[in-house]
Amino acid sequence: MAMKIRLARGGSKKRPHYAIVAADSRMPRDGRFIEKLGTYSPLLPKDSEDRVKMDLERIKHWLGQGAQPTDRIARMLEAAGVLPKKVRANAKKGEPGKAAKDRAEKRAARAAAPAEEAAAEEASAE
Repeated sequence: MAMKIRLARGGSKKRPHYAIVAADSRMPRDGRFIEKLGTYSPLLPKDSEDRVKMDLERIKHWLGQGAQPTDRIARMLEAAGVLPKKVRANAKKGEPGKAAKDRAEKRAARAAAPAEEAAAEEASAE
């Protein structure tokens, strides 16, 4: 059975509250799970102790059984010191897309054109 440690959403519309659960990866996100391992309340301030609550002992048990944490849970576990920090380098994420690059080139060309004309006029006046 492929096990995952993941978030199961609860709460009403626009008021999310998540349970950290160990579940079979084939089950629906909010469906059947094997064990509840903690809670996550994203609306609370980041420095609040109640934002993320985890039973680290049970999480370590499930990791030992081969359960794979999702990306969000892995980040929470890294912050708690359970997992080693992974190096994440997405160099292209901050890079502008093709259309934005084209607009920047056009803007630069327009800004350079009046400056070139002014330089040419100064050179001809001398």
